[in-house]
Amino acid sequence: MSLFRKPIIGVDKRLLVKDATKLMPELSRRRFLSGGASLGALTLLTGCEVSESMSAENLLTHISKFNDKVQAAIFNPNALAPTYPSSAITRPFPFNAYYTLDDAPEVEEKDWQLEVTGLVENTRPWKLDELYALPQETQITRHICVEGWSAIGSWTGVRLSEFLKRVGADTRAKYVWFRCAEGYTTSIDMQTALHPQTQMTFKFDGEILPKAYGYPMKVRIPTRLGFKNPKYVVSLDVSNDYKGGYWEDQGYNDYSGL
Repeated sequence: MSLFRKPIIGVDKRLLVKDATKLMPELSRRRFLSGGASLGALTLLTGCEVSESMSAENLLTHISKFNDKVQAAIFNPNALAPTYPSSAITRPFPFNAYYTLDDAPEVEEKDWQLEVTGLVENTRPWKLDELYALPQETQITRHICVEGWSAIGSWTGVRLSEFLKRVGADTRAKYVWFRCAEGYTTSIDMQTALHPQTQMTFKFDGEILPKAYGYPMKVRIPTRLGFKNPKYVVSLDVSNDYKGGYWEDQGYNDYSGL
């Protein structure tokens, strides 16, 4: 019996295939379209067994996970995101969150510290002045939001790879997970954490990081979509366990690379 004879519950197959195509990275999308763009092609491409009992949501979840695997496999840790001249900086740089700016957390420097946990040799917390004293670099890179807009900003801070080295992080671990002052969480793979442009950011456009952009510290990752760039970070955890994140737990792709 064919696995594709009956319709998938509650969905137009043509629309489902169209939605699945949107979730795929470019290389997979080309292969999928050239192969016929059908439910059968989805099975061949992803290894996901499509059956008449499968819901649309379930199938799209499989496609999303497949997308993550493909992007992780083709990620080049030596490839840099484009950089721009200062004349290209977007002013004002937009504020964006699932809450309003008035509801953004008010963080006091004297009370703030960065908690470090997990597979690291030194788990002592770090104060802001200690982090400011580390070697800092400036990058002018584009922030790309999953909602479809983008903006260019100037970000100054410490390479996350440098900080991980200083705390004796096990870089063979799979993930680095972040928790933020307002409760937001996200995680990145270790390759992304060690990328030379992944930064613990303390300044925007040459000034101390404003509240709108994550004071006192955000993590800037120009090779990932904006929701993977956490603001108001208060905790960092190195782990082999995938801990998800605010948007990832609601179905967003974990990898979300550019």
